[in-house]
Amino acid sequence: METTLAKTPQKRQVIFLIIMLLLWEAGSEAIRYSIPEETERGYFVANLAKDLGLGVGELATRGAQIHYKGNKQLLQLDVKTGNLLLYEKLDREMVCGVTEPCILHFQLLLENPVQFFQVDLQLRDINDHSPEFLEGEVRLKIPENVQPGTVFPLKIAQDFDIGSNTVQNYTISPNSHFHVVTHNRGDGSKYPELVLDKELDREEQPEFSLTLTALDGGAPPRSGTATVLIVVLDNNDNAPEFLQSLYEVQVPENSPLNSLVLAVSARDLDAGAYGNVAYALFQGDEVTQPFVIDEITGEIRLKRALDFETTRYYNVEIVAIDGGGLSGKCTVAIEVMDVNDNAPEITMSTLSSSTPENSPETVVAVFSVSDLDSGDNGKMVCSIRNDLPFLLKPTFKNFYTLVTQKPLDRESKAQYNITITVTDLGTPRLKTEHSITVLISDVNDNAPAFTQTSYTLFVGENNSPALHIGTISATDRDSGTNAQVTYSLLPPQDPHLPLTSLVSINADNGHLFALRALDYEALQAFEFRVGATDRGSPALSSEALVRVVVVDANDNSPFVLYPLQNGSAPCTELVPRAAEAGYLQPYLPLPEAAAEQAQADSLTVYLVIALASVSSLFLFSVVLFVAVRLCRRHRAASVGRCSVPDGRFAGQLVDVSGTGTLSQSYQYEVCLTGGSGTNEFKFLKPVIPNLWPQGASEEIGKTATFRNSFGFN
Repeated sequence: METTLAKTPQKRQVIFLIIMLLLWEAGSEAIRYSIPEETERGYFVANLAKDLGLGVGELATRGAQIHYKGNKQLLQLDVKTGNLLLYEKLDREMVCGVTEPCILHFQLLLENPVQFFQVDLQLRDINDHSPEFLEGEVRLKIPENVQPGTVFPLKIAQDFDIGSNTVQNYTISPNSHFHVVTHNRGDGSKYPELVLDKELDREEQPEFSLTLTALDGGAPPRSGTATVLIVVLDNNDNAPEFLQSLYEVQVPENSPLNSLVLAVSARDLDAGAYGNVAYALFQGDEVTQPFVIDEITGEIRLKRALDFETTRYYNVEIVAIDGGGLSGKCTVAIEVMDVNDNAPEITMSTLSSSTPENSPETVVAVFSVSDLDSGDNGKMVCSIRNDLPFLLKPTFKNFYTLVTQKPLDRESKAQYNITITVTDLGTPRLKTEHSITVLISDVNDNAPAFTQTSYTLFVGENNSPALHIGTISATDRDSGTNAQVTYSLLPPQDPHLPLTSLVSINADNGHLFALRALDYEALQAFEFRVGATDRGSPALSSEALVRVVVVDANDNSPFVLYPLQNGSAPCTELVPRAAEAGYLQPYLPLPEAAAEQAQADSLTVYLVIALASVSSLFLFSVVLFVAVRLCRRHRAASVGRCSVPDGRFAGQLVDVSGTGTLSQSYQYEVCLTGGSGTNEFKFLKPVIPNLWPQGASEEIGKTATFRNSFGFN
């Protein structure tokens, strides 16, 4: 339940963040600051927390960090105070070149929750560079017949500063024939022209040495000088003229060195040496030009590699000079065309150390992508493998978040190696890959599992107390404390089973111990259940059945059940004389049959009562019959005879009950010879002849000899 409650705010937070970023991007403006270049390190720029409306310490708690393209550290943010400090001294000319205004773009990233702020820092130019002529001496050849007012172009001075700090004016040393006029170009730069004030006379003065001075607009202003050497020539009344005053050409940035850029052409109507034209580069805005021109053919070739990302346009001025010193000028506008020569860059802003499993829509990483190329060459597509449970979501400009697509299962996969691929849309396409490892942290979502659903343990009786009788084992697929298992005995289903006095279990390793000696004759087997519980929150558990079987030992001597050995009168058993070897004793019930015999006792009681009633009636009839018979014998004795054909015997009655091998009770009339020394006697006819069939009674009436064993011969 706690896990579910923790996930819901996080999911809402991600959704809210994306909505806020889209709204912020659509309508917000960047916060802008301005500092002069060459400011010393540690300079206080602004209090960023105050300007953003954030509380003191909120930057630290929300994981604020400054993100700048290319991971350059230009500024330093004190997250405790919110002060934005300069990390190092910045040179505007090194950072931005001729680009104006010079603005450094960076972002403030708040990680928790994720939020972006665009901040711009403008570097203001200071007058730290003096104007400089690339050539310390400029030579001009001017025919003496040149009319006053003729203009002669002069090379410009280079100043790395911009705005009012760059070259603003040109002057020349005082003289009687020339003055300098400063003109404005369309791009705002200044260039000088030398104007002839009065006619020249070579014979009067063949040369002039003047000092050309370039002044910038700084306070105080800086200056640079060059010497202008003017040689007065004889008459040359036609200056060279280019076929076009402006040439425009596009050059791919990956053009090889010495490749032809353009060929310019100028013509001169003069003849002879005055009509021969020589071409030369007139210095442009760059310190060093990447081009060179053939002074005879006018072919412009590449002498240094071009870079679209550094300089996109070049304005090159070409001058054509004839043999008489007259010159003409044209401009070549060269546009550098971008090619896809820069692979995309990935800047990782933040990466989570681990991601909980079962957590949907979790932000794993935040990163940005950039490409120095332009157009389609600078457009990028960011992707990861499709078989990964993660998604890339664009957030702010070129920022992306890597989020989980669905709940993860640490037991299936504990970590993911994710390769982020950024591909541009140029031709050919370039790509950059960045690999990150995402660790999946465990949550308690697996209950312990026993190695067996039931265990059978065998224990010999009369065991010693605290005997280790077996081990149960359970494993948990989770990790850490979620996988630590403790074992316990569960209450038995039989409330009469004293389980806690019979066995105990080690809670850490599942060892089972017998607490006392077991007796097979008292307890042959018993069952109980054990539980395995992990230490997660909430804890999960499972159960297993354990059956303990007590193994019998020979610890009891035999005991004679019959006859009883209790000092009572001995019991006599009658065995027939004809009994063969292997003849059994009367059947004695085994101990196992005693219980069944007890169940039959109740039925036997009723049978005995019925038999006793019948027997009583029978005995009454027998007694009555015997009384009558005795009365007859008494009369027979009075006459001194015995109805036995073999001799005279003492008349006796012998009651033979069913105690021996006989199954019925009979009474026989027996006559014994007086004074006979033998134990033999003879049966006469039965006392009750009507109880036997006719044939049987006649047979019984015959004389038969018996032994002491009462066995029939």
